Amino acid sequence: MDAPATPSEAPFHESKLWATPLRDLGVKIEGTALEPVIAEFRREIEAVGFRKLKPQFYLTTDWVVHDDTIAIGIPFYLARPDLTAMHAERDGHLEGVGRAELLRYLRHEMGHVVNYAYQLYQREDWVQLFGPMSQPYEDEYRPEPFSRRFVVHLPGWYGQKHPDEDWAETFAVWMTPGSDWRMAYSDWPGALAKLEYCDRMMRECLDREPPVTAVDFEWDVGNLTDSVDELYQSWAFPESALRLPVLDGALRTIFEGLGEPEDAKQAPRLPAADLIREWERDVMADVYRWTGHFPERTRALLRHLAARARELRQVYPADREQKALIALSALVTALAMNHVHHGSYSREEGPGGGAVLQVESSPE
Repeated sequence: MDAPATPSEAPFHESKLWATPLRDLGVKIEGTALEPVIAEFRREIEAVGFRKLKPQFYLTTDWVVHDDTIAIGIPFYLARPDLTAMHAERDGHLEGVGRAELLRYLRHEMGHVVNYAYQLYQREDWVQLFGPMSQPYEDEYRPEPFSRRFVVHLPGWYGQKHPDEDWAETFAVWMTPGSDWRMAYSDWPGALAKLEYCDRMMRECLDREPPVTAVDFEWDVGNLTDSVDELYQSWAFPESALRLPVLDGALRTIFEGLGEPEDAKQAPRLPAADLIREWERDVMADVYRWTGHFPERTRALLRHLAARARELRQVYPADREQKALIALSALVTALAMNHVHHGSYSREEGPGGGAVLQVESSPE
Protein backbone atom coordinates (compact mmCIF):
# COMPACT_ATOMS: atom_id res chain seq x y z
CA MET A 1 0.00 0.00 0.00
CA ASP A 2 1.45 3.35 -1.01
CA ALA A 3 1.74 6.11 1.58
CA PRO A 4 1.69 9.87 1.06
CA ALA A 5 4.96 10.93 -0.48
CA THR A 6 7.77 12.44 1.52
CA PRO A 7 9.09 15.88 0.57
CA SER A 8 12.13 14.52 -1.25
CA GLU A 9 9.86 12.72 -3.70
CA ALA A 10 7.99 15.80 -4.77
CA PRO A 11 9.46 18.56 -6.95
CA PHE A 12 7.08 21.44 -7.48
CA HIS A 13 6.68 24.63 -9.46
CA GLU A 14 6.74 27.03 -6.54
CA SER A 15 5.86 30.30 -8.26
CA LYS A 16 2.76 28.86 -9.88
CA LEU A 17 1.50 27.17 -6.72
CA TRP A 18 1.89 30.22 -4.48
CA ALA A 19 -0.48 32.27 -6.63
CA THR A 20 -3.09 29.52 -7.04
CA PRO A 21 -6.37 29.88 -5.12
CA LEU A 22 -6.82 26.91 -2.80
CA ARG A 23 -10.08 25.93 -4.48
CA ASP A 24 -8.27 25.74 -7.85
CA LEU A 25 -5.66 23.24 -6.70
CA GLY A 26 -8.04 20.46 -7.70
CA VAL A 27 -7.06 18.28 -4.76
CA LYS A 28 -9.33 15.51 -3.52
CA ILE A 29 -9.06 12.31 -1.53
CA GLU A 30 -10.19 9.99 -4.31
CA GLY A 31 -7.39 8.57 -6.40
CA THR A 32 -4.61 9.69 -4.05
CA ALA A 33 -2.45 7.83 -1.54
CA LEU A 34 -4.84 9.05 1.16
CA GLU A 35 -7.70 6.91 -0.14
CA PRO A 36 -6.40 3.43 0.78
CA VAL A 37 -5.27 4.61 4.22
CA ILE A 38 -8.71 6.08 4.94
CA ALA A 39 -10.24 2.79 3.76
CA GLU A 40 -7.97 0.99 6.23
CA PHE A 41 -9.07 3.38 8.96
CA ARG A 42 -12.73 2.68 8.20
CA ARG A 43 -11.96 -1.01 8.75
CA GLU A 44 -10.36 -0.10 12.10
CA ILE A 45 -13.55 1.73 13.08
CA GLU A 46 -15.61 -1.34 12.24
CA ALA A 47 -13.15 -3.65 14.01
CA VAL A 48 -13.55 -1.86 17.34
CA GLY A 49 -17.30 -2.29 17.00
CA PHE A 50 -18.83 0.96 15.78
CA ARG A 51 -22.01 0.09 13.89
CA LYS A 52 -23.97 3.34 13.80
CA LEU A 53 -21.31 6.04 13.75
CA LYS A 54 -19.78 6.63 10.33
CA PRO A 55 -17.55 9.72 10.06
CA GLN A 56 -16.96 11.50 6.79
CA PHE A 57 -13.64 12.83 5.49
CA TYR A 58 -12.68 15.92 3.52
CA LEU A 59 -9.66 18.10 2.73
CA THR A 60 -9.14 21.43 4.45
CA THR A 61 -6.26 23.51 5.79
CA ASP A 62 -5.56 21.58 9.00
CA TRP A 63 -6.48 18.56 11.05
CA VAL A 64 -9.90 19.41 12.50
CA VAL A 65 -13.31 18.20 13.59
CA HIS A 66 -15.63 21.14 14.03
CA ASP A 67 -17.70 21.25 17.20
CA ASP A 68 -20.78 19.04 17.14
CA THR A 69 -20.01 17.48 13.75
CA ILE A 70 -18.73 14.07 12.65
CA ALA A 71 -16.61 15.06 9.62
CA ILE A 72 -12.82 14.78 9.85
CA GLY A 73 -10.84 17.48 8.07
CA ILE A 74 -7.46 16.40 6.68
CA PRO A 75 -4.73 18.87 5.61
CA PHE A 76 -4.89 19.38 1.84
CA TYR A 77 -1.11 19.20 1.50
CA LEU A 78 -1.22 15.47 2.27
CA ALA A 79 -3.13 14.81 -0.96
CA ARG A 80 -0.28 15.50 -3.38
CA PRO A 81 3.52 15.08 -3.20
CA ASP A 82 4.25 18.57 -4.54
CA LEU A 83 1.99 20.13 -1.91
CA THR A 84 3.62 18.05 0.81
CA ALA A 85 7.04 19.27 -0.31
CA MET A 86 5.79 22.84 -0.46
CA HIS A 87 4.41 22.63 3.08
CA ALA A 88 7.63 21.11 4.38
CA GLU A 89 9.63 23.96 2.86
CA ARG A 90 7.32 26.77 3.94
CA ASP A 91 6.08 25.56 7.34
CA GLY A 92 8.76 23.05 8.28
CA HIS A 93 6.46 20.78 10.28
CA LEU A 94 4.47 17.91 8.78
CA GLU A 95 1.60 16.18 10.56
CA GLY A 96 0.38 12.88 9.19
CA VAL A 97 2.86 12.04 6.43
CA GLY A 98 3.08 8.32 5.75
CA ARG A 99 0.60 5.54 6.47
CA ALA A 100 1.45 5.05 10.17
CA GLU A 101 1.38 8.76 11.01
CA LEU A 102 -1.78 9.34 8.99
CA LEU A 103 -3.55 6.61 10.96
CA ARG A 104 -2.23 8.08 14.21
CA TYR A 105 -3.80 11.46 13.47
CA LEU A 106 -7.04 9.90 12.20
CA ARG A 107 -7.46 8.00 15.49
CA HIS A 108 -7.05 11.24 17.41
CA GLU A 109 -9.62 13.05 15.26
CA MET A 110 -11.99 10.10 15.64
CA GLY A 111 -11.85 10.79 19.36
CA HIS A 112 -13.35 14.21 18.70
CA VAL A 113 -15.98 12.65 16.45
CA VAL A 114 -17.04 10.22 19.19
CA ASN A 115 -17.09 12.95 21.81
CA TYR A 116 -19.35 15.20 19.73
CA ALA A 117 -21.50 12.45 18.22
CA TYR A 118 -22.47 11.05 21.62
CA GLN A 119 -22.13 14.35 23.51
CA LEU A 120 -19.94 12.71 26.10
CA TYR A 121 -18.60 16.09 27.21
CA GLN A 122 -22.02 16.82 28.74
CA ARG A 123 -21.75 13.91 31.17
CA GLU A 124 -20.84 14.73 34.75
CA ASP A 125 -18.46 11.77 35.02
CA TRP A 126 -16.68 12.85 31.81
CA VAL A 127 -16.20 16.38 33.20
CA GLN A 128 -14.88 15.00 36.49
CA LEU A 129 -12.16 13.05 34.67
CA PHE A 130 -11.26 15.36 31.79
CA GLY A 131 -12.50 18.80 32.82
CA PRO A 132 -15.12 21.17 31.39
CA MET A 133 -15.22 21.95 27.68
CA SER A 134 -15.65 25.60 28.66
CA GLN A 135 -12.01 25.68 29.76
CA PRO A 136 -10.13 28.19 27.58
CA TYR A 137 -8.54 26.62 24.51
CA GLU A 138 -5.04 28.04 24.68
CA ASP A 139 -2.74 27.83 21.68
CA GLU A 140 0.23 28.36 23.99
CA TYR A 141 -0.25 25.67 26.63
CA ARG A 142 2.42 24.65 29.11
CA PRO A 143 2.58 20.86 29.40
CA GLU A 144 4.18 18.89 32.19
CA PRO A 145 6.35 16.32 30.39
CA PHE A 146 5.78 12.72 31.49
CA SER A 147 2.77 13.59 33.64
CA ARG A 148 1.14 10.28 34.53
CA ARG A 149 -2.31 11.86 34.38
CA PHE A 150 -2.28 11.90 30.56
CA VAL A 151 -1.68 9.34 27.83
CA VAL A 152 0.95 9.94 25.18
CA HIS A 153 -0.13 9.66 21.54
CA LEU A 154 0.55 12.76 19.43
CA PRO A 155 3.80 14.68 20.02
CA GLY A 156 4.06 17.67 22.31
CA TRP A 157 2.13 16.13 25.24
CA TYR A 158 -0.94 17.20 23.29
CA GLY A 159 -3.48 15.73 25.70
CA GLN A 160 -2.55 18.45 28.18
CA LYS A 161 -3.76 21.24 25.91
CA HIS A 162 -7.51 21.03 26.69
CA PRO A 163 -10.06 18.51 28.04
CA ASP A 164 -11.28 17.83 24.50
CA GLU A 165 -7.72 16.96 23.42
CA ASP A 166 -7.19 14.89 26.57
CA TRP A 167 -10.22 12.78 25.63
CA ALA A 168 -9.19 12.52 21.96
CA GLU A 169 -5.70 11.33 22.92
CA THR A 170 -7.16 8.83 25.40
CA PHE A 171 -9.56 7.49 22.77
CA ALA A 172 -6.75 7.21 20.19
CA VAL A 173 -4.66 5.05 22.55
CA TRP A 174 -7.73 2.91 23.32
CA MET A 175 -8.49 2.49 19.61
CA THR A 176 -4.98 1.69 18.34
CA PRO A 177 -4.90 -1.92 17.08
CA GLY A 178 -2.76 -4.21 19.21
CA SER A 179 -2.40 -1.62 21.96
CA ASP A 180 -2.11 -3.24 25.41
CA TRP A 181 -2.99 0.00 27.10
CA ARG A 182 -3.71 -1.63 30.45
CA MET A 183 -0.14 -2.88 30.64
CA ALA A 184 1.42 0.22 29.09
CA TYR A 185 -0.27 2.56 31.58
CA SER A 186 -0.39 0.26 34.62
CA ASP A 187 1.93 2.63 36.52
CA TRP A 188 0.13 5.77 35.34
CA PRO A 189 -3.02 5.77 37.54
CA GLY A 190 -4.50 9.01 36.21
CA ALA A 191 -4.13 8.05 32.56
CA LEU A 192 -5.29 4.48 33.22
CA ALA A 193 -8.48 5.71 34.90
CA LYS A 194 -9.28 7.70 31.77
CA LEU A 195 -8.60 4.72 29.50
CA GLU A 196 -10.83 2.47 31.60
CA TYR A 197 -13.56 5.10 31.47
CA CYS A 198 -13.18 5.29 27.68
CA ASP A 199 -13.47 1.50 27.48
CA ARG A 200 -16.71 1.55 29.49
CA MET A 201 -18.19 4.39 27.46
CA MET A 202 -17.41 2.72 24.17
CA ARG A 203 -19.15 -0.47 25.27
CA GLU A 204 -22.23 1.68 25.89
CA CYS A 205 -21.99 3.64 22.64
CA LEU A 206 -20.88 1.17 19.98
CA ASP A 207 -24.37 0.00 19.00
CA ARG A 208 -26.21 3.25 19.75
CA GLU A 209 -27.47 5.74 17.20
CA PRO A 210 -25.46 8.93 17.75
CA PRO A 211 -27.63 11.95 18.58
CA VAL A 212 -25.31 14.17 16.50
CA THR A 213 -24.74 13.36 12.81
CA ALA A 214 -24.11 16.83 11.37
CA VAL A 215 -21.27 17.59 8.97
CA ASP A 216 -19.80 20.96 8.04
CA PHE A 217 -17.90 21.32 4.78
CA GLU A 218 -17.72 25.12 4.79
CA TRP A 219 -13.93 24.94 5.08
CA ASP A 220 -13.49 22.26 2.43
CA VAL A 221 -10.47 23.26 0.37
CA GLY A 222 -12.71 23.37 -2.72
CA ASN A 223 -14.56 26.33 -1.17
CA LEU A 224 -11.57 28.45 -0.17
CA THR A 225 -10.69 31.47 -2.31
CA ASP A 226 -7.43 32.51 -0.60
CA SER A 227 -4.28 31.77 -2.55
CA VAL A 228 -1.75 29.28 -1.26
CA ASP A 229 0.61 32.12 -0.43
CA GLU A 230 -2.08 34.02 1.50
CA LEU A 231 -2.77 30.93 3.60
CA TYR A 232 0.88 30.46 4.51
CA GLN A 233 1.30 34.16 5.18
CA SER A 234 -1.54 33.91 7.70
CA TRP A 235 0.25 31.03 9.42
CA ALA A 236 3.70 32.63 9.45
CA PHE A 237 5.41 33.12 12.78
CA PRO A 238 7.60 36.21 12.41
CA GLU A 239 11.11 35.77 13.69
CA SER A 240 10.86 39.38 14.87
CA ALA A 241 8.33 38.18 17.46
CA LEU A 242 11.09 36.26 19.22
CA ARG A 243 12.73 38.22 22.00
CA LEU A 244 15.81 36.27 22.97
CA PRO A 245 18.68 36.54 25.42
CA VAL A 246 22.10 37.09 23.89
CA LEU A 247 23.15 33.64 22.69
CA ASP A 248 26.52 34.39 21.13
CA GLY A 249 28.34 32.98 24.14
CA ALA A 250 26.39 29.72 23.90
CA LEU A 251 27.25 29.37 20.21
CA ARG A 252 30.92 29.96 20.92
CA THR A 253 30.83 27.38 23.70
CA ILE A 254 29.35 24.78 21.35
CA PHE A 255 31.41 25.30 18.25
CA GLU A 256 34.71 26.68 19.50
CA GLY A 257 34.80 23.97 22.16
CA LEU A 258 34.91 21.19 19.57
CA GLY A 259 38.60 21.45 18.77
CA GLU A 260 41.75 23.50 18.49
CA PRO A 261 42.35 25.94 15.61
CA GLU A 262 42.52 24.24 12.24
CA ASP A 263 45.79 22.70 11.13
CA ALA A 264 46.81 20.40 8.36
CA LYS A 265 46.17 17.21 10.34
CA GLN A 266 42.62 18.00 11.36
CA ALA A 267 39.35 17.38 9.55
CA PRO A 268 38.09 20.30 7.44
CA ARG A 269 36.05 23.00 9.19
CA LEU A 270 32.48 23.49 8.04
CA PRO A 271 30.08 26.42 8.62
CA ALA A 272 28.01 25.99 11.78
CA ALA A 273 25.13 27.93 10.20
CA ASP A 274 24.81 25.30 7.47
CA LEU A 275 24.68 22.53 10.07
CA ILE A 276 21.89 24.29 11.99
CA ARG A 277 19.80 24.82 8.85
CA GLU A 278 20.41 21.27 7.60
CA TRP A 279 19.06 19.71 10.78
CA GLU A 280 16.37 22.32 11.43
CA ARG A 281 13.37 20.08 10.68
CA ASP A 282 14.56 17.15 12.79
CA VAL A 283 15.41 19.34 15.77
CA MET A 284 12.04 21.11 15.48
CA ALA A 285 10.14 17.82 15.53
CA ASP A 286 12.07 16.27 18.41
CA VAL A 287 11.99 19.39 20.58
CA TYR A 288 8.22 19.62 20.06
CA ARG A 289 7.72 15.94 20.83
CA TRP A 290 9.53 16.08 24.16
CA THR A 291 8.89 19.63 25.38
CA GLY A 292 5.66 20.88 23.77
CA HIS A 293 7.51 23.94 22.44
CA PHE A 294 5.71 24.70 19.18
CA PRO A 295 7.65 23.92 15.98
CA GLU A 296 7.14 27.38 14.52
CA ARG A 297 8.85 28.89 17.56
CA THR A 298 11.70 26.39 17.43
CA ARG A 299 12.16 27.11 13.74
CA ALA A 300 12.46 30.85 14.38
CA LEU A 301 14.86 30.15 17.24
CA LEU A 302 17.04 27.91 15.07
CA ARG A 303 17.10 30.45 12.25
CA HIS A 304 18.16 33.13 14.70
CA LEU A 305 20.97 30.85 15.89
CA ALA A 306 22.00 30.11 12.30
CA ALA A 307 22.11 33.81 11.46
CA ARG A 308 24.23 34.59 14.52
CA ALA A 309 26.54 31.64 13.80
CA ARG A 310 27.07 32.95 10.28
CA GLU A 311 27.80 36.48 11.53
CA LEU A 312 30.21 35.11 14.15
CA ARG A 313 31.83 32.86 11.51
CA GLN A 314 31.41 29.80 13.69
CA VAL A 315 32.72 26.52 12.29
CA TYR A 316 33.09 22.92 13.45
CA PRO A 317 35.34 19.97 12.53
CA ALA A 318 33.60 17.75 10.00
CA ASP A 319 34.42 14.63 12.02
CA ARG A 320 32.65 16.05 15.10
CA GLU A 321 29.27 16.75 13.58
CA GLN A 322 27.45 14.39 15.94
CA LYS A 323 28.93 16.08 19.00
CA ALA A 324 27.97 19.50 17.62
CA LEU A 325 24.41 18.34 16.98
CA ILE A 326 24.04 16.92 20.49
CA ALA A 327 25.23 20.19 22.01
CA LEU A 328 22.96 22.25 19.75
CA SER A 329 19.93 20.08 20.55
CA ALA A 330 20.65 20.36 24.28
CA LEU A 331 20.83 24.16 24.03
CA VAL A 332 17.59 24.45 22.07
CA THR A 333 15.83 22.02 24.42
CA ALA A 334 16.92 24.03 27.46
CA LEU A 335 15.64 27.25 25.88
CA ALA A 336 12.39 25.54 24.88
CA MET A 337 11.78 24.21 28.39
CA ASN A 338 12.36 27.68 29.83
CA HIS A 339 9.72 29.04 27.49
CA VAL A 340 7.23 26.24 28.16
CA HIS A 341 7.47 26.63 31.93
CA HIS A 342 8.03 30.39 32.30
CA GLY A 343 6.74 32.00 29.10
CA SER A 344 10.19 33.37 28.27
CA TYR A 345 13.51 31.94 27.15
CA SER A 346 15.35 33.51 30.09
CA ARG A 347 14.44 35.66 33.08
CA GLU A 348 17.98 36.85 33.54
CA GLU A 349 19.99 39.47 31.75
CA GLY A 350 22.06 38.25 28.84
CA PRO A 351 25.85 38.47 28.66
CA GLY A 352 27.03 42.05 28.49
CA GLY A 353 24.11 43.33 30.57
CA GLY A 354 21.53 43.42 27.81
CA ALA A 355 18.02 43.11 29.20
CA VAL A 356 16.12 40.02 28.19
CA LEU A 357 12.57 40.75 27.09
CA GLN A 358 9.52 38.52 27.33
CA VAL A 359 8.53 36.55 24.24
CA GLU A 360 5.43 37.88 22.56
CA SER A 361 2.40 35.63 22.17
CA SER A 362 2.05 33.53 19.04
CA PRO A 363 0.05 35.30 16.32
CA GLU A 364 -2.01 32.19 15.65
